[in-house]
Amino acid sequence: MVAPSTARVRLDISYDGTDFTGWARQPGLRTVQGVLEEALTKVFREPVQLTVAGRTDAGVHAEGQVAHFDTAAEVEPGKIVHRMARFLPKDVRIKDVRLAPPEFDARFSAIRRHYVYRLTTAPYGAEPLQARSIVACRHDVDVEAMRAASRKLLGLHNFAAFCRRREGATTVRELQRFDWARDGDLLTAAVSADAFCWSMVRSLVGAVLAVGEGRRTPDWVGGLLQETERSSSVTVAPAHGLSLVAVDYPADADLAARNAQTREVRTVPTAEGCCGD
Repeated sequence: MVAPSTARVRLDISYDGTDFTGWARQPGLRTVQGVLEEALTKVFREPVQLTVAGRTDAGVHAEGQVAHFDTAAEVEPGKIVHRMARFLPKDVRIKDVRLAPPEFDARFSAIRRHYVYRLTTAPYGAEPLQARSIVACRHDVDVEAMRAASRKLLGLHNFAAFCRRREGATTVRELQRFDWARDGDLLTAAVSADAFCWSMVRSLVGAVLAVGEGRRTPDWVGGLLQETERSSSVTVAPAHGLSLVAVDYPADADLAARNAQTREVRTVPTAEGCCGD
């Protein structure tokens, strides 16, 4: 809970991740969090520390990132958007500012995160104006085989084979959407889940691309769910094709309950009805 004398502020953010070393603040490195906190601290004239919905890796973009912070200063959302446009570099924007309930938590209140991954199969590669956000495929791909492989990953599973290890972190996630759309040479993957572990989306895309290129089968992708550690056979897709496009939150009345649920450690139900990891 936020103290009565403070306000909780929600920020909706977009950025080109090309020249950032990821979201999270790191000494001596240019990060999205570091740039934003420095600018916000100047505007609010007090230290600002952000909590974010999803910590993106180096090179990954965002069109719908969400963060929050608490402040004792007066908050005028419209004026802050205009002021931050002057203070921030061109590769990061605060698109919206609003006051949020004290129970709102950009990370723990989130019920779903949506990513897209963009590729092109054009023989000349990505258009120059899109080269920072679209990955060029070396070969054409079998989209139907990729869709079949993606469907095998949907649901609540242990995605250890697709995640870089973080000490004490669970790799159990519910993958709610993973599908592919083609528009001429442009190929787009839409990936949604309640949460993602470190490098999970890029690993999912890399594994399914191997199927599209004919190097693996859909059954091989499904079999990766039986792995208990990161698989060395999964290639991580390049960072610059990935963008966080939206984060979903419950109604204000349900925020506290969602926060508590998110903090619970999940396991994958077994066929016998008990739980295992």
